[in-house]
Amino acid sequence: MTIPQLLLCLSLSMLCISSKPTEKKDRVHHDPQLSDKVHDDAQNFDYDHDAFLGADEAKTFDQLTPEESKERLGMIVDKIDTDKDGFVTEGELKAWIKKAQKKYVYDSVERQWQEFDMNQDGFISWDEYRNVTYGTYLDDPDPDDGFNYKQMMVRDERRFKMADKDGDLTATKEEFTAFLHPEEYDYMKDIVVQETMEDIDKNGDGYIDLEEYIGDMYSHDGDADEPEWVKTEREQFVEFRDKNRDGKMDKEETKDWILPSDYDHAEAEARHLVYESDQNKDGKLTKEEIVEKYDLFVGSQATDFGEALVRHDEF
Repeated sequence: MTIPQLLLCLSLSMLCISSKPTEKKDRVHHDPQLSDKVHDDAQNFDYDHDAFLGADEAKTFDQLTPEESKERLGMIVDKIDTDKDGFVTEGELKAWIKKAQKKYVYDSVERQWQEFDMNQDGFISWDEYRNVTYGTYLDDPDPDDGFNYKQMMVRDERRFKMADKDGDLTATKEEFTAFLHPEEYDYMKDIVVQETMEDIDKNGDGYIDLEEYIGDMYSHDGDADEPEWVKTEREQFVEFRDKNRDGKMDKEETKDWILPSDYDHAEAEARHLVYESDQNKDGKLTKEEIVEKYDLFVGSQATDFGEALVRHDEF
């Protein structure tokens, strides 16, 4: 099965799930923790390493000597300094940490890129995406499987145009990432809300009422008694989701539900790294300041191990 076919199958599966849910479904998008390690700089910097590099990349630094770590850190600093002014700001650090934490998203896009970029020009047009994803179904507008591919294609086109910032119907890699993972981009949040409401709003009135909210998560399937968690969700809807108490959720209330303003872990970590490394307290970091504190940013288990080898060789 090709990647486009797999994507289409997953989309169809989600449509089935949203129409006949059998168990609780969570539509809320939370940013995951930066690391599962304890953040205690008095003991070690393992949390900071995971936050700054991503957990998988942090493991590769464990095998490096201090000199190798510093060299590779210097190259990373050049990437973080996006405006090339010679300084790393808190904002640039935050953006880097968010990107490091979402590596799986970018890896997913990389795996799909070649299959959609048919003419190998470094961009993916809407026509390329449509033809690769829906080509076989466009030839048969009335398939026997009962799915409305035309409706799905219209929805994809709307999202593609939203991701396409310059409106040329051609996506850069970043725009294509926003198309595939809209929940990761601020400018795509409205389309996430719109698609969610369309999935849940069965009577088409533009709102989500209590029964639609519950029906998206749970199907009675003949059960007389609702599980306890369903009763709790009913209370959540009345007490917290429906903020204006009109018996339904509008777009803003739906957005507050599925895209909550969580504690920004990346921002807090960026602030911490700047505070700990900013020697002259000017609110920004030079490459020298960062490399000087390499143990905080990247460190390595090889630090002590490497020094032990050196001491061993001296005997």
